[in-house]
Amino acid sequence: MVGKLDGRVAVVVGAGQTPGETIGNGRATALTFAREGARLVLVDRHRDRAEATAVEIDGDTVVVAADIASDEGPEQVVAAALDAFGGIDILHNNVGIGMGDGPPHRLTDDAYDRIMDVNLRALWRTCRAATPALRASDHGAIVSVSSLAAIASATNLTAYKLSKAGVNALTQSLALANAKYGMRANAIMPGFVDTPMGVDAAADALQIDRATYAASRAERVPLGRQGSAWDVAKAALFLASDDAAWITGVVLPVDGGQSARIG
Repeated sequence: MVGKLDGRVAVVVGAGQTPGETIGNGRATALTFAREGARLVLVDRHRDRAEATAVEIDGDTVVVAADIASDEGPEQVVAAALDAFGGIDILHNNVGIGMGDGPPHRLTDDAYDRIMDVNLRALWRTCRAATPALRASDHGAIVSVSSLAAIASATNLTAYKLSKAGVNALTQSLALANAKYGMRANAIMPGFVDTPMGVDAAADALQIDRATYAASRAERVPLGRQGSAWDVAKAALFLASDDAAWITGVVLPVDGGQSARIG
């Protein structure tokens, strides 16, 4: 049976994950892409985390330890993909930090700069570096993970909100600038997803019991539960595949109805 991404080269930035009880968005997407026949370039700042993802994949994989927020990071990733597979068909951006964030009157310059640098500037620079290869592909597609925080009230997540709103705007710019080459760009806005970063790390930072914190998040979702990383991965697969061949510039909520409630 031919998979939806059979033979395509997919670069997954953020393919590892922080430790926790559940699977993260990047790892779930990498596994989903692999099961659909993609050849994977697994990128993470922590080599061991990307290698742990590679162990679960039965197929062609290359692990790249790179910090895309560094000056050389994006070019390093693209060079590794071209060296290993000769091209890039899909770029999946799964990056995001929020450490040190806060309301506007308390947010420091250093925290703001770091969050914007990783969440938006580094993502843009990675897209820029990969664009020539994606334009050369017959199936060039960028799928970036944004966040529902981009459109929600998030007074304690000022820089995070701004950075993810920037990802949404960048996605539209990428889509329009590259449409004539047949290259597409879309984004996913996850709501409350039960991932190690979203639940385990947050509960630890807030010094709240994990189960209690997870339950409080689920109560705020119209469908009555948090999503899983597999929900995000399935959306990423759709947007990366030919099923979405006539879809570009879209920011897709994957949120159990939260964005409908926000309005």
